Amino acid sequence: MKNTKLISFDLDNTLVDLNYVTYIWEIAIPELYAKRHDVKVSVAKKRAISEYERVGDASLEWYDIGYWFGFFKLPESWKGILEKHKHMVRTFPEVKEVIEELSQHFDLVITSNAAREFVDIEIKESGIKDYFIKTFSATSDFKQIKKTPGFYKKICETMNVDPLNVIHIGDHIEFDYVAPKELGIKAYYLDRNRGEPKGVSAVKNLSEFSDQLKKEKFF
Repeated sequence: MKNTKLISFDLDNTLVDLNYVTYIWEIAIPELYAKRHDVKVSVAKKRAISEYERVGDASLEWYDIGYWFGFFKLPESWKGILEKHKHMVRTFPEVKEVIEELSQHFDLVITSNAAREFVDIEIKESGIKDYFIKTFSATSDFKQIKKTPGFYKKICETMNVDPLNVIHIGDHIEFDYVAPKELGIKAYYLDRNRGEPKGVSAVKNLSEFSDQLKKEKFF
């Protein structure tokens, strides 16, 4: 067995599908916007998505639901909206079996760009919380976007582990593959649509990821 001690997982679209977060951002918030500003829901959705795109996922505000409730002047509680729809949280089919097996050989952590408010609800409602020894929200815990080697360096320092003894997997080519590799972390790009760039260590699901780790004799 190699000296790998820690496996880091991205959360959204890696462990948990996008059904919940997509509903919050693209349906629940536009519906509240439509009601507040007296416009059609279709119009509200276009306006909301346009504003999201204007800010972009390289900005902290992109992930901050409190910011958007203030920006759109929504009187309702964003906490109430997250709670109301939490039943929509679900993992991908292979997730629980894979992390149960891997947790017997490695320490597992979650490293996400999602705000802590989303992370905590998603890991609790999906039933995967107990498999992970720690969870990190880049935007909430470190006030940065998970796109630099510096973020992963903080994770390694917190967990007291050498980057060379860490594996990371996630679905964002820059945040989850390029950035950790620059620090020396063994990274895998999760591409469920199988459209990965050439030269990238890519897998189509977490079962394939686990099989690949076995092939490379990590356990």
